[in-house]
Amino acid sequence: MDEGLLVTQPQTPAPSSVSSDQGESTSGTDVRVKLFARTDVGQVREHNEDNFLVGDLTRRSRGLLEANRATAVGPQGAVFAVCDGMGGAAAGEIASQLAVDIIYERLVDGLGEQPIKRDDLARRLVRSVETAGLRIFHEAKADRSRRGMGTTVTAAALVDEFLFFAQVGDSRGYILRGDTLVQVTRDQSLVNQLIEAGQLTEEEAETFEHNNIILQALGTSDTVQVDLTYVELRKGDILMLCSDGLSGMVRFEEIRELLKSSVEPLDICKALTERANMAGGHDNITVIVVQFDGNTLKPLDESDEPLKYRKYTLGDESFSDTVPLAAGDRAAHGAGAPDPEASAPAGSLRPPAVSPSNRPPGPWHEQGGHRTHEHDDRIDIPGTHVPIWMVVGIVLGVIVLLAGTAFLLLR
Repeated sequence: MDEGLLVTQPQTPAPSSVSSDQGESTSGTDVRVKLFARTDVGQVREHNEDNFLVGDLTRRSRGLLEANRATAVGPQGAVFAVCDGMGGAAAGEIASQLAVDIIYERLVDGLGEQPIKRDDLARRLVRSVETAGLRIFHEAKADRSRRGMGTTVTAAALVDEFLFFAQVGDSRGYILRGDTLVQVTRDQSLVNQLIEAGQLTEEEAETFEHNNIILQALGTSDTVQVDLTYVELRKGDILMLCSDGLSGMVRFEEIRELLKSSVEPLDICKALTERANMAGGHDNITVIVVQFDGNTLKPLDESDEPLKYRKYTLGDESFSDTVPLAAGDRAAHGAGAPDPEASAPAGSLRPPAVSPSNRPPGPWHEQGGHRTHEHDDRIDIPGTHVPIWMVVGIVLGVIVLLAGTAFLLLR
């Protein structure tokens, strides 16, 4: 175990009743992972509010045990997550710890022994994130010292060759495919919303004074809109999940080169956190690196569609049994739409009817050196959308009220 590693999740070994054979996959597929994770307090903060989750859902095992660091993926899949807590004192650490614990517990609860279907795992992932958000919200309300605590989450769940992402906040998920690094999640932040609206350029975003404001987090309200996306993996792909203590301190090109610098995830994690600290270490730094291999994964082909941010569509089942949602919010929770031009395996992806609201008005712009993708699906970030006629009506009402008051006073 790396001496610099601070383990922020329980080390849960596989129960004796569940096979822990690393040599074979029991799901009828052959997908293998090699991984490591590392978290660091950084150079400025006094304590670490980040947490991470590495879990084998088939063997009901979590943490950086040797058995989890190089293994075949079983029929119930695997989960990886990074959470960046906030709230001051110990509250942020509590929020992020609650998030990783609840997400893992909800994912393994009632799994059974049968291979899990893609939609079922994706739905469980979304529900686990929603449940974590609701629990953190109630914990914050019950304890005055924890008021305002919350956490981001970027969680990835793997079954056969499909990797699903559940995103709330501005932690990030990247895939390195060959020599190309792509951010496959989208920051739910004020600065990215302004860039998408054309009110801020990428250059201006780098020095924007409010670039640390996120639009939602687990625990700050009783509902969240989980952005559900997916990637169809290829042999040799590398996943990196990280908090903004890494992505905000290390340039995009440097991240790509460091991911290619070693075949060992442990060495890559160490190099990434050290580079973030050398750049100033202004925040806690957390990173998970996962390498994918196995006969089930297709080899990289030049004719493949470029890797990009891509929404995933679930069935019509309501999510209201986990979190009390308004009708509009329910739709948003399952509104991940695969790209209409992409081919979809039968029985797994369910492309929705393409409407103007599902199409992006233009390319999504990343901060710094991040690449743009003209055909990326649009991300719907919660905000305040007041109709213009209502705004005009309110302004006119205020003017009439002031005029009337002035008339009465001057009589």
